[in-house]
Amino acid sequence: MSGREHGHDPVMHHSAQGIAVPPRTSDELTDELEVVPGFERENLQGWIPQLATEADVRAVIEKAFDYRGDVTITRKDGAAFTGYLFDRRASSTLADSVVRLMLATSSERPAIPYSEIAAIAFTGRDTAAGKSYDAWVKKYWEKRAAGEKNISIEPEALE
Repeated sequence: MSGREHGHDPVMHHSAQGIAVPPRTSDELTDELEVVPGFERENLQGWIPQLATEADVRAVIEKAFDYRGDVTITRKDGAAFTGYLFDRRASSTLADSVVRLMLATSSERPAIPYSEIAAIAFTGRDTAAGKSYDAWVKKYWEKRAAGEKNISIEPEALE
């Protein structure tokens, strides 16, 4: 006899055996997942940070990469580029590290070395900021309380 006949699993540790957990419905699991709190997003819109050190440049580029809006990068030669920072490739030196932007006004994808960046400004609207998710959740729960099934709530339009 292996012990499985009496509800024991020889692979599981004894302290984990014998605990009766009632089965859950998919609605119970869904409800439990939906009440998990989110995290606060840093409001970077309009921020123009100082880039005094190499560490500052690297830290701000990481924030710009996570930002869900356009940024304006000004090179040391004065040229400015506004667009969505979609790629960054960090290397051991600033000269070997680059960012790439999807420009707001053209289909160009310029690569700008970190060493040429004089300033970064968070100029575009942060599409992940605000209360849109809270509003979506509120609408969802209102529809669910009203007994609707297969609830589909469309996101707000981007500008």
